[in-house]
Amino acid sequence: MIRSHFGLNKMPFDACGAELLAHQQAVLEMLMVHAQQGGLCLVLGEPGTGKSSIKQALIERDPKRIVTPSINRTLHTYSNTLRILCEAFQVEYEGARDCRAERALVEQVFKLHRAGKMIVPIIDDAHLMPAESLRKLRLLFEDFPSSHNLVLFGQPYLLHTLSLAVNEEIRSRVTYSVVLAPLAPEDIEAFLLDAFDRAGLGHNIFTEDALALVVRSAEGILRRARNLAVGSLIEAVRDQTRSVDLKQVNHVLTQPHWRKDYDLSA
Repeated sequence: MIRSHFGLNKMPFDACGAELLAHQQAVLEMLMVHAQQGGLCLVLGEPGTGKSSIKQALIERDPKRIVTPSINRTLHTYSNTLRILCEAFQVEYEGARDCRAERALVEQVFKLHRAGKMIVPIIDDAHLMPAESLRKLRLLFEDFPSSHNLVLFGQPYLLHTLSLAVNEEIRSRVTYSVVLAPLAPEDIEAFLLDAFDRAGLGHNIFTEDALALVVRSAEGILRRARNLAVGSLIEAVRDQTRSVDLKQVNHVLTQPHWRKDYDLSA
């Protein structure tokens, strides 16, 4: 709908071909350094701060040389998590005994390592993984080649979980950690304008006031900026106008999920 109305070849904010922001690229490069020498890395941030973009860039970095199995279903038990890892490494999983699957998995990882592959397992939403499962995984990865890099993506309160005495053996092995903070307004504006450029939209697609309102309402969160901009473009299509003004942005902001809790009774 947006593409046909504005005559675009691709959707705005299409992830394909999108470049990481400077601070995201810096995090990715650090992850690659630790992948070469071995590590346990934490990439943390509130929802929408850009963790998923870094994760996807890591997966796509060099598929022929870097093996990046990603565990996304972190609410599973350890046995199910082990099964997901076996599937990612193309190892037959025998559910009767975890130790057999662990042994086969370690053998496969060393085989890949001898073939010159870099091993970078990813656990997404690690803050949701039961601590007991996380501790078991840590023990499993101790048997991996020393140069592998386990990367945990999650929300900042994972740090509190790891600060507990029972999880000290995990926290003490962390080699790199970063918390992705909300961006400054000028960075959010640059992010939006770059997305417009890549989609073939002019910078004047949003009026100055409308763009300022999007930037302010995003509160430094990339996902909010993207969703608000796309919602405003949809409103422009509905109004059959070729530009986005305060009317379209405010129409999106009146939706309940954009309003603060104390406004909902109004």
